[in-house]
Amino acid sequence: MSPVRIVIVGAGFAGYQAARTLSRTLRGAADIVLINPNDYFLYLPLLPEVAAGILEPRRVSVSLTGTLPHVRLVLGEVHGVDLDARKIAWRDPDGRSGEMDYDRLVLSVGSVNKLLPIPGVAEHAHGFRGMPEALYLRDHMTRQIEMSGTAADPRERAARRTFVVVGAGYTGTEVAAHGVLFTDSLARKNTSLRDAPRPRWMLLDIAPRVLPELDEKLSRTADRVLRKRGVEVRTRTSVKEATSEGVLLDDGEFVDTRSLIWCVGVRPDPLVEQLGVPTERGRLRADQYLAVPGYPDVLACGDAAAVPDLTRPGQFTPMTAQHAQRQGKVAGHNVLASLGRGTAKPYKHHDLGFTVDLGGVQAAADPLHIPLSGPVANAVTRGYHLMAMPGNRVRVAADWLLDAVLPRQGVQLGMVPPWAVPLDTESPEVAQTARAAADRR
Repeated sequence: MSPVRIVIVGAGFAGYQAARTLSRTLRGAADIVLINPNDYFLYLPLLPEVAAGILEPRRVSVSLTGTLPHVRLVLGEVHGVDLDARKIAWRDPDGRSGEMDYDRLVLSVGSVNKLLPIPGVAEHAHGFRGMPEALYLRDHMTRQIEMSGTAADPRERAARRTFVVVGAGYTGTEVAAHGVLFTDSLARKNTSLRDAPRPRWMLLDIAPRVLPELDEKLSRTADRVLRKRGVEVRTRTSVKEATSEGVLLDDGEFVDTRSLIWCVGVRPDPLVEQLGVPTERGRLRADQYLAVPGYPDVLACGDAAAVPDLTRPGQFTPMTAQHAQRQGKVAGHNVLASLGRGTAKPYKHHDLGFTVDLGGVQAAADPLHIPLSGPVANAVTRGYHLMAMPGNRVRVAADWLLDAVLPRQGVQLGMVPPWAVPLDTESPEVAQTARAAADRR
């Protein structure tokens, strides 16, 4: 008799934790299959530090095969799920299709960039959801500073030193906070720019304050740090149109720039729409045990799942790494329970607080809802990340130490061209090929 096959789709925070929980308990007693486009788990919260040249890419990329010894990895993107026939279909990196049956299925496909119907944004903006986008942004910032130094037209020189971030949530705030330090460092080293104005950074959001989803004390701390560094924080402001020469704001101002960084939020992976089951604002409905109604052998967790928030009756858990990670553990536990190992338990989690890395020695944090700022918050933030990471802790800590005592290496490798990281993509974790880019056009 063949062993039970458990298929996990997606290796984000939720999928990785589900696989880890199952691997540690079953130890080969079941066929655990993890399908993911890449062979690593990406620790997304530290991605802004990759873009700013603090951490090397492999530091935040944790090997799946190296840390999940009893899990079979299948490289590919799932493009079809037949819940009635218990089959999934995927496409591997070479474009070949595969199909597989399952006995238990964990859907943890995550999220992609959230788009808004604003003219020109899809063509001229770049998101920040995967490693290719972070590497592109790192090269792009370096390239724009260097090209600013050689441009003859004063308007072009200024435009190339102007960076516009849309979205003042976690990602946008951290990208702006780290980015302004990185470009300042690049400009200081460039002989042609030593007498030029500092690079200009703008952070826009339609909300009344930065980090609108967090406590006002954390918001004020982040706002103060950003403004002190020269970032133009503009609340209740958004982009009306984007062009190759700049962006038109909804207040009528046109900002010359070659850099539009889109961090307005996320939406569930489009695969959810294909399943033909009830959704909640695009997220797959699940019950308190993470089971999909009508399909007891299918569990959903992470950003793509609308899970009831038992701490706030009538609401669903927000799309955060904190919830995804813990839902993954519960999903793994409940799969084990369905196999006769333990009893299923509902998902219930009270937020333990949040951390926002603002670069340098600055951060904002509220562990156990105690507001902190400055170096103390920075120590708490970095300690939390080291504790939460499933691997590479020593390497990350070593990079932080080196960054504290050595200047950053401001070079662009040119490995990720603009067309490889379109904003409108169902797979931000994978760089697009030239053929795919041509097909999109």
